[in-house]
Amino acid sequence: MFIDSHCHLDFPEFQARLPEVLANMEKAQVSHGLCVSVDIPDFPKVLQLAQDHPHLYASVGVHPDYEDTPEPSFEFLVDTAKANPKIIAIGETGLDYFRMGDRSYDSMEWQRDRFRTHIRAAIAAKKPLIIHTRSASEDTIRILKEEGAQSIGGVMHCFTESLDVAKKAMDLGFYISFSGIVTFKSAKDLQETCKQVPLERMLIETDSPYLAPIPYRGKTNEPAYVAKVGEFIAELKGVSLEALGKQTSENFFDCFQIDRIDS
Repeated sequence: MFIDSHCHLDFPEFQARLPEVLANMEKAQVSHGLCVSVDIPDFPKVLQLAQDHPHLYASVGVHPDYEDTPEPSFEFLVDTAKANPKIIAIGETGLDYFRMGDRSYDSMEWQRDRFRTHIRAAIAAKKPLIIHTRSASEDTIRILKEEGAQSIGGVMHCFTESLDVAKKAMDLGFYISFSGIVTFKSAKDLQETCKQVPLERMLIETDSPYLAPIPYRGKTNEPAYVAKVGEFIAELKGVSLEALGKQTSENFFDCFQIDRIDS
């Protein structure tokens, strides 16, 4: 019924309990999960998960906030994305100015350069993008437009921005993915945005092991909990849980260009 469009099952939190986590997914009717890459050294573990489990997929990319890590080249991203059908996306990539602190805007040019490399690689490899944006939405949308990202599309993951940003992203062909944050009592503005995003343009995710939804807030998040995100959004939008699950799952297959027969 549900798909977790963004999780990090290669992280240490899951190393000792992966069989349990996968069993919990099945019990919660979470049929598929996308394991998202955050750096190159750990990418082989992400890919191995996808290769070992038919219902898991992988992306390749380097998180915008990972500064002291090997820089991915255009050639590496393209060649790797093309090399294995279980790699269905480029990312996560984008911009994150949240921890910029006292550093100047110009000092973040390395992030913008990395972001452009990922977009160009996604277009060349014909793989959609997974976008992370934090305190940088204006530059994120601007660079997506400048680089022609509308030709490949993708998803704005763990969305916490305004409705205006959501509309601009959807105009570029991107889906809007909501995480457990939308269930938080403090997330009233995000909940109002969620009400306005059409179900046909929406994905759901955990971003596990982070951001567990209510009633698990403060605990280690896991893909099974995406069902709670779905339940909350269904009630918020006044649709049936079955309709929410079916549509967001269809959106996942459309966004990431996955044949339903193989799913």
